[in-house]
Amino acid sequence: MVFSSILFLFRFFPVAMLLYYLAPRRYKNLVLLLESLVFYSWGEVRYFPIMIASILVDYIASNGIQRHRQSQAACRGFLLLSVVFNLGMLGFFKYTNFLLANLAGLTGLSFPTLGLTLPLGISFYTFQTMSYTIDVYRGKVRAENNIIDFGAFVVLFPQLIAGPIVRYTDVSRELKSRSITPAEIQEGVDIFIRGLGRKVLIANNIGALWTEVSAMNFDVISTPLAWLGIVAYTFQIYFDFSGYSQMAIGLGRMLGFRFPQNFDDPYIAKSATEFWRRWHMTLGSWFREYLYIPLGGNRCSFPRQVFNLFVVWAATGLWHGASWNFVLWGLYFFVFLVLEKAFLRPYLEKTRVLGHLYLLLLVVVSWAIFAITDFAALGRFLTAMFSLRPGTEWLYYLRNYGVTLLLAVFLST
Repeated sequence: MVFSSILFLFRFFPVAMLLYYLAPRRYKNLVLLLESLVFYSWGEVRYFPIMIASILVDYIASNGIQRHRQSQAACRGFLLLSVVFNLGMLGFFKYTNFLLANLAGLTGLSFPTLGLTLPLGISFYTFQTMSYTIDVYRGKVRAENNIIDFGAFVVLFPQLIAGPIVRYTDVSRELKSRSITPAEIQEGVDIFIRGLGRKVLIANNIGALWTEVSAMNFDVISTPLAWLGIVAYTFQIYFDFSGYSQMAIGLGRMLGFRFPQNFDDPYIAKSATEFWRRWHMTLGSWFREYLYIPLGGNRCSFPRQVFNLFVVWAATGLWHGASWNFVLWGLYFFVFLVLEKAFLRPYLEKTRVLGHLYLLLLVVVSWAIFAITDFAALGRFLTAMFSLRPGTEWLYYLRNYGVTLLLAVFLST
């Protein structure tokens, strides 16, 4: 059930909000938990036990850490339980078939695939709950004793599908006491509608252009059409993802929560470093706090910093999908981030126009790597982009999608 669907907008949403607002204050988290479980189970009912298991395991692990502070071994054991369970579930459902396919390619043997489908939101809520247990272990937060409140945090339906990744520290106070005023509801509705517009009016429409181009033979499409298609995808992925995040933030505001911002006009950046401070900000923050800094962050020699960045960006690419093109996409950004850290960034910051053009070219090419999973097809598409292949068919598509492209350019600034 996606936020832009008729099912959500005219059935689930009004009923869920009515029940939530009518519920007494002390029962609001229970109502929210039940509604979120219904939302999760609507299209993924067979994975309902996985969500319950995720709630129970991290609840037990965090409270075990809290109760056994005097025993470092016990605390580490409970932390290990949470990390192994969360990464194990994510790895099993998301990467098992990927590993089997690669083993088959390496060994020449045949391995049957498991026919798994990815549980809704697993990439987000596993990171969310794992960070909570880590924060309890670090002593940053106290373990939540009320399993209803904790369950509501884990399965909170506004941010379950596509983030933002909401950490416990972001909403711990609001889980216990939050105000829901008409002004905040109105503000939430406004934010939600703007996000809905991004998704339906911009992303869906401009995405149709990329759908057409991606179905063509890359050996014969002209260079202008290749660029037109990938620019369309550049806008589609931004307005789709930022639109969902905005709808989630608006829904959260209507429920009395203030979720963190996830996008900050990333296409106006002047470097890859700045871009990743503006794009999917909650994911970048998660990897920085729970992987990059524990590896040593910037508090080490430059070669070690390069290694830390390599690990983080390989993991970031793999997090986005079980395919080697996503790993390549992550390492592509790793290369430019290292170059900027080494010497490039001061030059980019001196000339805003040059830095902006550099960033746009870098990002558009990166989305080609992200969008095309087959390396042979990717090679043909990149060849079409940079071979100066003539053609006039792009004029037809520019005429059909030109207005939406202009709107996308304007609204992404």
